[in-house]
Amino acid sequence: MTEPARPQSAQRTARDQSAQRTARDQRAQDTALDQSAQGTARDETPPNAEAAAKPEAVTYLEAIRQALQEEMRRDPCVFIIGEDVGAYGGAFGVTHGLFEEFGEQRVIDTPIAESLIVGAATGAASLGLRPVAEMQFADFISCAFDQIVNQAATMRYRHNGKLSVPWVLRCPSGGNVHGSMFHSQNPEAWFFHTPGLKIVAPATPYDAKGLLKAAIRDDDPVLFFEYKYLYRRLKEELPAEDYIVPLGSAAIRRPGRDLSIIAYGVGSYYALQAAETLVKEGIDAEVVDLRSLVPLDEDTILDSVRRTTRALIVHEDWRRGGIGAEIAALLGEKAMDYLDAPILRVAGRDIPVPFSPPLEQFALPTPERIAEAAHRMFK
Repeated sequence: MTEPARPQSAQRTARDQSAQRTARDQRAQDTALDQSAQGTARDETPPNAEAAAKPEAVTYLEAIRQALQEEMRRDPCVFIIGEDVGAYGGAFGVTHGLFEEFGEQRVIDTPIAESLIVGAATGAASLGLRPVAEMQFADFISCAFDQIVNQAATMRYRHNGKLSVPWVLRCPSGGNVHGSMFHSQNPEAWFFHTPGLKIVAPATPYDAKGLLKAAIRDDDPVLFFEYKYLYRRLKEELPAEDYIVPLGSAAIRRPGRDLSIIAYGVGSYYALQAAETLVKEGIDAEVVDLRSLVPLDEDTILDSVRRTTRALIVHEDWRRGGIGAEIAALLGEKAMDYLDAPILRVAGRDIPVPFSPPLEQFALPTPERIAEAAHRMFK
């Protein structure tokens, strides 16, 4: 006999419990990593460290929190809205302490309703506020698809440039957190196709802070894809003074002469690891971190590939119809005469992200897969 469908409330409760388990597991992993890093730092600290104190390195997660806090202090129009962002401090702890500092009028908890979150942010932004809305997991951004692509993205055009929607939508993304298919997706390509939206994907703590501050100050809707896997795996000393990273500017993370590896977000993290392996094997790879997907820094991409004559594109999102395909088309149109090998892509396999750790590793890009693809370009 067919089992009766669960009521919608039960389905949402199950989803919430699943999300909490995933976030809890990730927090535990991240805390262990953080404690390990702190222990190593303590072991390596010289006796005269106090005399030569340096700014404390902060994690990718803390860099995002700093950007939120500093922008809320700078501009009273900035506020945060989302699920569990208030007293709980967010599923991953990104908004920890902000509710206590800014209060319930500027750190607003919502029901589990992504369409409500983005709809409210769009309305508030159109009236002059600057909301930073959080999707607890980027996967569920699909529930707010209409509000993003049909409302926010078209607002400026529909009103002849007289009305803008200056919101930021924070999207915790990506796999390797054992979150399975509903808590591991990278949905940036869904929106890359839509005029009117800007998209950023930072790969370092410095960029996470600088790009988020730039996004909050921007007058267009910006999708900010942040990577759960990087939250506490990366640390970096950040400037004490205010700074931004301009949207539309790529960075050369590692110069090289033989091959351009073009990546963004967590893909850049893997690309740098692969490049260190490749140089020991006689291949000097340049790593181009896009940082911003819309607007896209075409000049940096083209300049790199014209110098190295080979292009390997890396992203964790699915391969079919991904942003890598658009970059490959750009290179085919504007750099074909410079290429000494076919353009290759290393991306997530076109399957739902599995829960099983070995299967998850198989489904997602790894430094080993990137290095193997690079070797194929020299055969």
